[in-house]
Amino acid sequence: MGNQSPLLSQTLDQQVTQLIRLTNQIRDIFIRGNYTLPSNFFEQLDQFSSTLDSLSRQIAQLERGNQDLRALVEISQIINSSLDLNIVLKIVMDTIIYLTKAERGFMMLRNNNGSMAIRVARNWEKETILPDDYLFSRSIVRQVFSDGKPVLTTNAREDPRFSSQESVVNNNLRSILCVPLKFRNELIGIIYTDNRTRAGVFGARERDLLVAFANQAVIALENARLFESTRTTLTEVSSLKGLMDKVFTSIASGVITTDENDCITLSNLAADYILGGSRNELVGKPLQEVFHSGAEDLFQSIAWVWKNELPLVGIELNTNLAARGPVSLQLNISPLKGDGHVIQGVAIVLEDISEKKRLQAQRRLFERMVSPAVIKELNPDELQLGGKRTKITTLFADIRGFTGLSEQLPPEQLVDILNGYLAGAAEAVLSHQGTIDKFQGDAVMAWFNAPIPQEDHTLRAVKAALDLQKATCSLQQSLPVRFQLSFGIGIHYGEAVLGLVGSEKRLDYTAIGDSINTAKRIQENAASGQILISSEAYERVANQVVARQHGTIHPKGKSQPVLVYEVLSLV
Repeated sequence: MGNQSPLLSQTLDQQVTQLIRLTNQIRDIFIRGNYTLPSNFFEQLDQFSSTLDSLSRQIAQLERGNQDLRALVEISQIINSSLDLNIVLKIVMDTIIYLTKAERGFMMLRNNNGSMAIRVARNWEKETILPDDYLFSRSIVRQVFSDGKPVLTTNAREDPRFSSQESVVNNNLRSILCVPLKFRNELIGIIYTDNRTRAGVFGARERDLLVAFANQAVIALENARLFESTRTTLTEVSSLKGLMDKVFTSIASGVITTDENDCITLSNLAADYILGGSRNELVGKPLQEVFHSGAEDLFQSIAWVWKNELPLVGIELNTNLAARGPVSLQLNISPLKGDGHVIQGVAIVLEDISEKKRLQAQRRLFERMVSPAVIKELNPDELQLGGKRTKITTLFADIRGFTGLSEQLPPEQLVDILNGYLAGAAEAVLSHQGTIDKFQGDAVMAWFNAPIPQEDHTLRAVKAALDLQKATCSLQQSLPVRFQLSFGIGIHYGEAVLGLVGSEKRLDYTAIGDSINTAKRIQENAASGQILISSEAYERVANQVVARQHGTIHPKGKSQPVLVYEVLSLV
């Protein structure tokens, strides 16, 4: 249309010039009184009239074209004024109906599976058409979808291309205009308009106008779609970030990340607690300011991770934290890689094992005082006072001459000597799966067959006593003569009650009964380096040991004498 304007203007100038000339001729005729017209006057007048009529039609057509251009410009501004896809779709469809004088309009967009689905349906009153009223020519839609070219019919019921189509006949469709929506030569949708009451509503002008508008609208639609996709992605990312923040915050282990300068860039709540600072205090702070003495291993490990770009796990670190003092930590260090898989820092997972190590140390100490078998049998959730009756073999061992020695030595030296002897006794008992009940000064009490049943528990007790003698002899060789002491050992087999005694605040797992007292009294009658066992115990091992009858003893507090044997060796 822009190329027609200069030609039309030139033609108008020529016709105006001719009109002026004819007007002057008429004026001269009347002024001069000469009423004789030129021979070709009426011919020129008819030609001029015809030209004016043609110009009038061209001007009207040009004005319609200009109106269409102005409408396209205005609508382009309107549809690009919003990035909300739903709003853009409605604006586009209402504009199409206005420009083409259609009764209804449908816009279909391609789904992810490649099929077309109606995204917006509007009527000339700018109302949304409900799905129950989606009555249109699906055959025309399929044709445009198939070949990607516009379809125009002024009266579908009389158009041989579509008159036999069921949808055209049943829905009484007349004027139909359907054009493709293309973005970068790819069909992304279809615009369908129709008028069910009037034929000849659409022509080439409306078709060209709708095609031009579709080219404008598809850009706005794509922008809105990209905006919606971006907004959805941002929403998902924000939601994921919120979730990750919650997960990161709720992780029981401490997590910190550092940059290439070993400065903290991120810290969760658990790390704040472990390191003894708030997030605002830790982020941006160099690791050297958080970890003081004893952190050399940490920085060596971080350097190794940077060099090899591999994780290190299970690192134990005893260090001195600025905010908490000495702690024991377990660390896992992993490289942090960005785009291009280039390492940009490290992530450090921290576990405060200070309390765990303290409990482990206490357990090791406890295991030196109580048989590991007893510890395994103790269930903290089921602890209760009381016990059960069972047959056991009890062993008592006491260091002879220790009381006199204690009067001659300072306490520190005395304890060192005592521990040497008691360590040998503990090792002898535990090596045969016995249970050490307690150390009483320079004496040790142990039993066998509880809490783990042992068919040969009496033999185990005898073997432990013989090993104790050997350990004592070995220790004596490393000590001065005045410190060379020996154990007197007593063993008895009988019934006792084993269980927890004491209170909720202080419990003791021990054995109680007359057989315990008998074993202690037998030990009191044993000489230095001697092993005495009761006749009840001897009967259980008579074929496995070398022993001789020692005679009877009269234990304190017992009415009847006790026959005992001295064990010399194993068979």
